[in-house]
Amino acid sequence: MGWDGAKAPSIAEFELLAQAAFDHLPDAFRALCSDVIFNVTEFPEDEVLKELEAESPFDILGLFSGIGLPQQGYAPQTGQMPNTIHLYRRPILDYWAENDESLGAIVTHVLVHEIGHHFGFSDEDMEAIEAEAER
Repeated sequence: MGWDGAKAPSIAEFELLAQAAFDHLPDAFRALCSDVIFNVTEFPEDEVLKELEAESPFDILGLFSGIGLPQQGYAPQTGQMPNTIHLYRRPILDYWAENDESLGAIVTHVLVHEIGHHFGFSDEDMEAIEAEAER
């Protein structure tokens, strides 16, 4: 197979990849943020880089913004923005180029960690969730 014509996935293709990765996560984990929206952009916004004290726009692969179940109570508040997972295409592609993992595995890892950290999961919990998603 030649590499002629091979291209990195577009933002639209990345959104499909993210949705497919999310759909393969364990049901109980997905239920934490069943209304999640995926927002794929090339890089994090300058405000995000500044807030997270990133040295480079390639330092951040993803970000979860929203309100976790413990904070939101039983019903969403009026005017509450939806839970959003921001995936940053270029940093993820850069990471993919430098590591020996599939792009799908990297996107799954970013999703699990962004959701997991937001809901207070331990690293061990997140590793178990990723392992279950790989089955």
